[in-house]
Amino acid sequence: MHNHHFPMAFPILFLLFICLPFSSAKLNVNYYKTTCPDFEKIVRENIYTKQSSSPATAPGILRLFFHDCITDGCDASILISSTAYNPHAERDAELNLSLSGDAFDVIVKIKNALELACPGIVSCSDIVAQSTRDLVKMVGGPFYPVRLGRKDSLVSEASRTDASLPTTKMTMDEIIKKFTVKNFTIKEMVALTGAHTIGFTHCKEFSDRIFNYSKTSEIDPTLHPKLAAGLRKVCQNYTNDPSMAAFNDVRSPGKFDNAFFQNVLKGLGLLTSDYILGVDPRTRPLVELYAKDEKAFFQDFAKAMEKLSVHGVKTGNKGEVRSRCDQFNHIPN
Repeated sequence: MHNHHFPMAFPILFLLFICLPFSSAKLNVNYYKTTCPDFEKIVRENIYTKQSSSPATAPGILRLFFHDCITDGCDASILISSTAYNPHAERDAELNLSLSGDAFDVIVKIKNALELACPGIVSCSDIVAQSTRDLVKMVGGPFYPVRLGRKDSLVSEASRTDASLPTTKMTMDEIIKKFTVKNFTIKEMVALTGAHTIGFTHCKEFSDRIFNYSKTSEIDPTLHPKLAAGLRKVCQNYTNDPSMAAFNDVRSPGKFDNAFFQNVLKGLGLLTSDYILGVDPRTRPLVELYAKDEKAFFQDFAKAMEKLSVHGVKTGNKGEVRSRCDQFNHIPN
């Protein structure tokens, strides 16, 4: 007997493809299965070695990944070094100067290993995406699938970064706009901010909350007084030593958990932007949810990271597979 339903399957399948953003439709988790079968293993082993010896790697890579992706898509444009031909590369943008050396180092190390195993195959942007996921998992965060097949950018300009990245001094309206203009929801923004559960922030980013806050108060009254006192000690010489920093999550700085949200509600967030996340009516309910339900945070973080990891990706001839992550294959004319 013949099946009358059969022809219907095609239009439905076709519709599914139309709904996927075209660029990410070409990506898939098995992209290197035949061309570079050791890809996952090489990334994982290098990440494990680096993270074990320098715990700042995980937050460093997470930040590098976010700064790269939110600027003009996940395309490794942030890894390009400035040259005479391209004097203001993204890496040298004011907001990227504090990115961790450990993060750049481990990407280079992985790239070198992959160039030996399968030369010219794996893009730097795929290395960044995969390393980020592996590190999030390694420090206790959720697992999420990473689709692969990104190409590396042919452009890298510092000016694009300043226009895209949120800063700690912005109002909540301004911060929200940085995300919504890139098609991320407020919920995704709050979940992604949970990345502050690991890593540290340099004193200059929050010095205005602990020194000469106002005419009547030396410290910001919304900051927990004990934390403020501790930060004043840590940061007392920060103007002479710009590397002075404090952990974002004072309770479990090395573990990916929901403590950041609990801290925010107790006045233990380092940044003004952390504080307003806990008071703004658009974001507070999410902060409260994530503070009491780690599973909800992990789920939303994983989904947001998966979405961020395919944001603005370049495929086909829109990009290239760089042979060195810090330079384009051809010097632009």
